[in-house]
Amino acid sequence: MSSRIEEHPILGVQEKGRKVTFTCDGKAVEGYEGEPIATALKAAGIMVHRYTKKEHKPRGIFCAIGRCTDCVMIVDGKPNVRTCVTPLKEGMVVNTQYGVSAEPFEKQ
Repeated sequence: MSSRIEEHPILGVQEKGRKVTFTCDGKAVEGYEGEPIATALKAAGIMVHRYTKKEHKPRGIFCAIGRCTDCVMIVDGKPNVRTCVTPLKEGMVVNTQYGVSAEPFEKQ
């Protein structure tokens, strides 16, 4: 059984695009062009997308339809990108988000 999301609750069944490479926290990851970034991350075993500002708790895919903010990450330098509905493109730079901005917070 694959860990890849085959049918998205809002986007439906997606045609697989060509295999592309992008980076997540500096590591090369593969996915299919056009699939949600979160789908490619999940298939690669990456489940934590951000940490909450106040209590530094990990968050990942929750609603998978763009309504909550649990899957937000920094994508190509832009914070708060909902990765569950944002299409993957070749060469994207994806980073774990800490709090609500692109700036890392001081861990206590």
